[in-house]
Amino acid sequence: MKTFVVVPAYNEEKTVQNVLEDLLKMGFDFVVVDDGSSDDTNKIVTRIIKEKQQGLLCKHLLNRGLGAAIKTGIEAALAQGADIIVTFDADGQHDPNDINTVIMPIIKKEADVAVGKRNFKEMPSSKKYGNQIMNFITLIFYGIRVNDSQSGLRAFNRKAAQSIIINARDYGVSSEIIGEVKRHQLKLEEVPMKTIYTDYTMKKGTNLYEGLKILTKLILNIFK
Repeated sequence: MKTFVVVPAYNEEKTVQNVLEDLLKMGFDFVVVDDGSSDDTNKIVTRIIKEKQQGLLCKHLLNRGLGAAIKTGIEAALAQGADIIVTFDADGQHDPNDINTVIMPIIKKEADVAVGKRNFKEMPSSKKYGNQIMNFITLIFYGIRVNDSQSGLRAFNRKAAQSIIINARDYGVSSEIIGEVKRHQLKLEEVPMKTIYTDYTMKKGTNLYEGLKILTKLILNIFK
């Protein structure tokens, strides 16, 4: 089955080269979505694609947000004929070996969507509370309970990737994707994954502030 790894990247010049080289070593093709980076992200990705003669780069002229980058990447992977699409962060927090774990339920036809589940006991407090809030938001607003709604490591079969509709541009996209899984009655599996915490990766992703900001936005939308 043809697997494409979608890598949203915004100002990731410090880490994107290692991430892409690891993916290529494991035999995975990739689609990088440069979400309006102002650093050398675009230059680094372009060089790797030219040297390896593999991979695809999509570029947003302006920073449109994580949700928009994931949407662009999924559409590009589908256009390339992907059977399985994996989303994978560009900041180095994911172990590339976990890709094989997260795609296995898809390959075995046990799930339409698989999501990597982080160990919350090992998660720093600043991250844990924000993610717990987002799990609660996902349950309240989308009606589905999951252990790790904000995981950036996900796998979709082609049917699921074609079905889900992404409107959120911010980190709320992760909960929206889970909601789309329920809306289209897709089968979801969660699988254990490793998270690599560094000073750099700690600055990324969902924290308490982001969780509260998304909650406020959703509540305001109700009263519009």
